[in-house]
Amino acid sequence: MLPKRNWLEQREKKAFLALEDGVVLHGYSVGAGKDNVGEVVFNTGMTGYQEILSDPSYAGQFVTMTCPEIGNTGVNASDMESLKFYANGFIAHNMNQASNWRAEMPLDEALKKAGIPAIAGIDTRALTTKLRTQGTMKGYLSVTGAVDEQTAVTKAREWCGLDGQDYVQHVTCDKTYRWDETGELSRSWGIADTLPAADLNIVVYDFGVKWNILRSMRRCGMDVTVVPAKTPAKEVLAMKPQGVLLSNGPADPAAVTYAIDAARELLGKIPLMGICLGHQILGLAVGGKTYRLKFGHHGCNHPVKNLSTGRVEITSQNHNFAVQADSLDQSLIAITHMNLNDNTIEGIEHKQVKIFSVQYHPEASPGPHDPFYLFSRFRQLIEGN
Repeated sequence: MLPKRNWLEQREKKAFLALEDGVVLHGYSVGAGKDNVGEVVFNTGMTGYQEILSDPSYAGQFVTMTCPEIGNTGVNASDMESLKFYANGFIAHNMNQASNWRAEMPLDEALKKAGIPAIAGIDTRALTTKLRTQGTMKGYLSVTGAVDEQTAVTKAREWCGLDGQDYVQHVTCDKTYRWDETGELSRSWGIADTLPAADLNIVVYDFGVKWNILRSMRRCGMDVTVVPAKTPAKEVLAMKPQGVLLSNGPADPAAVTYAIDAARELLGKIPLMGICLGHQILGLAVGGKTYRLKFGHHGCNHPVKNLSTGRVEITSQNHNFAVQADSLDQSLIAITHMNLNDNTIEGIEHKQVKIFSVQYHPEASPGPHDPFYLFSRFRQLIEGN
């Protein structure tokens, strides 16, 4: 039945992806019946499409999966990283039927339900090569037939893109909440039957936080309260936390000025940890600058060297911006981790106050356990060890 379904879709559900440089790639629709604009990136993960789609950090982006066969394991509630899918669009070579005992819904059906357009039948490896050579591009995904190719190219060029845009406001929580107070959620996700006592009071700034970050903190005995991105630092300090974590999130860190201001106000008053966008925000808060990478880091196989131990960690990453090394005052800021693919900064720490951050995702388990020690390190930083 699968070949018949795909041939029918290719014939009746024609779609195309128009790139800002004028190139148009043809395929067929396998998602929601609406057009959209987005920043076209590629992800090198062989699996994990559900976690990618539900990661708020992908807001504003069209995610191209380099693995040619996508959808085999379907979608289920347990593997979500947030309440919904956030990507602007999805690009695959071949969309397969779900064939896994954990599947609760086929991927194409989940995309339609989430209102996210998707295209299959694309040579995703050729598209990846193009993006690596020319850099990330703006695109227009047409699945409705409402616009012609040239109009779609024009719409892609005219879209403002992600530079200078604050997308955090689109993905942060509406109000403060406690995470998994009883531990029942952690046990239902199969983390552990016996969890350590939650004896550290931690506040997490939600810039688009992934649930697995919160799960990982609970595993390390942290009682987590999540606050909206625009929560003033004085309100956080009034909660008397023992530490504050700045989460991952989408788009341009320099545009999230309120977060930079809050981080700067918290410096030296409380132990801080940053992950991905949170790392970039801390870099800006200590006087550094950020810049756009040519095609970003998106995938679960990026080698990172821990400069203090010499150990190489296999990491999961999703970011288009990085902290500029020569913008940091290295009499105060130590570079702790480096990306072995392009020598970009992957981690920093302050030499005088209790602050450290990493560009990659320690909760994503690509190694599968290489970077998980960072949550324990945060605990040690708080406890003064």
